[in-house]
Amino acid sequence: MSVLSSPHFHDEAKAYEFLEGIVWANGVTCPHCGVVDGRVYDLSGVLTKPSKKHPKGKVRHGLKKCGECRKQFTVKVGTVFEHARLPLTKMLQAVHLIVSSKKGISAHQLHRVLEISYKSAWFLAHRIREAMRSGDLAQPFGSNGGAVEVDETYIGFKGGVATRRGTAHKRAVVTLIDRESGTSKWFHVANSTAADIHPIVLGNISREARLMTDEAKMYRKIGRDFAEHGTATHAANQYVDPKDRTIHTNTVEGAFSIFKRGMRGVYQHCAEHHLHRYLAEYEFRYNTREANGINDRGRGRGRGRGR
Repeated sequence: MSVLSSPHFHDEAKAYEFLEGIVWANGVTCPHCGVVDGRVYDLSGVLTKPSKKHPKGKVRHGLKKCGECRKQFTVKVGTVFEHARLPLTKMLQAVHLIVSSKKGISAHQLHRVLEISYKSAWFLAHRIREAMRSGDLAQPFGSNGGAVEVDETYIGFKGGVATRRGTAHKRAVVTLIDRESGTSKWFHVANSTAADIHPIVLGNISREARLMTDEAKMYRKIGRDFAEHGTATHAANQYVDPKDRTIHTNTVEGAFSIFKRGMRGVYQHCAEHHLHRYLAEYEFRYNTREANGINDRGRGRGRGRGR
C-alpha cells in the first residue's frame, strides 16, 4: 500500500467525491447561477454520446442538475480540471506528484508514470501550476514589526540578449520571505534594478518591518522607509551580523537553493514566458511545507489556496 493506493486515485466516482469534498466544503454551489446549497439533483447513469472508443457511451460521473436554473454541471466546472479529456483519477495523481515532490517533477516523468502523452502531461502540469498561484490580497509582510528578507537571484538566459559579464543577460527573480509567518512571495522581473524591485518591496512589505537584504546599493535608499534595515555584507564573507544574529538573508538563500536545484536538475529548461508559473509552484510548496504545519496530503488538497 502507498499514498497512491487511495480510492480516489483509481476509481473515477471516488475521484469526483474527493474533489466535491474540497470544492464544495461549504455546500454545493451551482457554477451557473451561483446558488449555494439550493435544490440540486444527482443525475446517475447518464451516458455520453457513443464514440469509437466507447460505442455504448461513457458514464458521466458526478453529474448534477440545479433546480434553480435547470442547468447541468459537475464539480470540475470552474476548476483547472474543466474541459480536460483525461480521467479525473489521473489528474489527481498528477496533482499529488507535483505538490509532494520537493523540487518538482518533469512533464516527461508524468508522461511515463501516468501513461499519458507528453503533450497532455506538459499541459496538465502548467494547469496545476496556474492553480498554485495565490492571487490573494494577503496582509503585508512584517506587519507586526517582524523581519522580512529580500533578495534576488538569476536563472537561465534572456532571449535575444548577448552573453556578457554581470547579470544583464540573465532572467531575474526577486523573493520576499516573512520570517514570522514562514511564507514567501516570488516575482519574475525584467531587470534587477531599483525601478523594478522597489515597487515590489514597497507594495508587499509593511513599513513597520525590519528589512533584511544584502549590501546591494539599490536597497540603501528604500531601507530608510522601514523601521530598520539590516545588511549582510556578502562581499566581505559576512553572512550573519556578529553583533545582531538576526541580521542575515540565509532564509531566502536557502529557498533559492531548492529552486535552483529543481530548475536545473528536474526541469533543465524553462521558457521565460513560463517562468512565472514555475515560481508559483515553488512559492506554493515553500508556503505549504511541513514547517508551516502542512504535509503532502494537505498540500494536495490545495490548503490555503483557491481552486
